[in-house]
Amino acid sequence: MYESSYITPEGNARQEIDKNLIKAGWVIQDKNKINLSAGLGVAVREYPTESGPADYILFINQKPVGVIEAKRPEEGLHLTTHEDQTAKYADSQLKWCVNKENLRFRYESTGIVTRFTDIKDTIHQSRPIFNFQQPGTLLEWLKQEETLRNRLTRIQPLDLHNLRDCQITAIRNLEKSFTENRLRALIQMATGSGKTYAAITSIYRLLKHAQSKRILFLVDTRNLGEQA
Repeated sequence: MYESSYITPEGNARQEIDKNLIKAGWVIQDKNKINLSAGLGVAVREYPTESGPADYILFINQKPVGVIEAKRPEEGLHLTTHEDQTAKYADSQLKWCVNKENLRFRYESTGIVTRFTDIKDTIHQSRPIFNFQQPGTLLEWLKQEETLRNRLTRIQPLDLHNLRDCQITAIRNLEKSFTENRLRALIQMATGSGKTYAAITSIYRLLKHAQSKRILFLVDTRNLGEQA
């Protein structure tokens, strides 16, 4: 793919990014061999914009939706410092293609570490991801009126029936953390206070009111799993 006898650190990063994109179902193309109908999702390298060539522009159904800024592996701990550079390309006019809106999905990646931002989130900030989303996933998000994070801020009031005070406090505080865009939360409750019921109630509310697709409920004993 890269035939030079010496590959720069940036070149190594792009090789890994290419592999990750292919694993996620993207078709990789060079800017001088563009065929946007080659697949649902097409990633074009070195795509020209009014701000210069972007490392990758992502297309879904032949429409530009995202940008990837490739960085050498040493930048893995500092990817957030390059978000302005990603935004510069995402907010630029593309050559050969009239993009009426700024590109929504934004990535910084070394091929090993990748951060992702969806600017449709009311409070949007980058977060680490294991790999690039599949084209079908981005297509589904594009069709939705609101993002998951925005829906998390509009969960319906809690029905207090059959809930203990400590469970009410735990669930309300958890959902308050969602509205504040906190990525991690810990519920700490005493033995016998109804942790499992509180957890199942929260899961039910996420599925019903936030339209969550998948929730992992992990337990360390079979009894807890059966109880859940």
